[in-house]
Amino acid sequence: MGPRLRAAREHHGATLTGVSRATGISTSTLSGIETGRRKPTLEVLLRLSKEYGASLDELAGTAPAPAAEPRATAPLSFGDGKAALTLTRYVGGLHAHKHVLPVLEAPPARPRQVSHDGCEWLCVLYGRLWLALGGQDLILTPGHVAEFDTRTPHGVANTSPGGPVEYLIMFGPQGERLRPRTSSAAARGTGDRKAAE
Repeated sequence: MGPRLRAAREHHGATLTGVSRATGISTSTLSGIETGRRKPTLEVLLRLSKEYGASLDELAGTAPAPAAEPRATAPLSFGDGKAALTLTRYVGGLHAHKHVLPVLEAPPARPRQVSHDGCEWLCVLYGRLWLALGGQDLILTPGHVAEFDTRTPHGVANTSPGGPVEYLIMFGPQGERLRPRTSSAAARGTGDRKAAE
């Protein structure tokens, strides 16, 4: 603790004599603590903490390490210009991603379909998304949501004239699904009207 107390005093720009006058602790006691010949009492540490404007944890060297600066995660890029940003960091359970499909110069071909275990929920944020789901072709616009078993062949493409498509995906292993929670009155749109009457 001695070297930390000396560093705090020097950082504060104070001499042993000046700290002694400000705290009432003798210079010999302060010197003995800084050189490790003496152990400080709690009362002495409280006075020094106040004088140096430092917490007891900082003086004792037990302060937690500062939190690391959050690092921006670069989106994953694919060869077709598609970008995906992972929004969840844990392993297992539901995963969330934001996808962006770039502007196309020509009308797209029917999307290539894939299938795998799991359940997927997607929501279009911007643009027009072509969802090929099995034998169905759906055009989804902002606010549209689709949920499907990913064992059904599926694929997506941008059908926006002159703009990208942005959408969110939540994916979970088979059996993991989103569970919407709404009251039956809210689902029918009658709850607020009755309350207002």
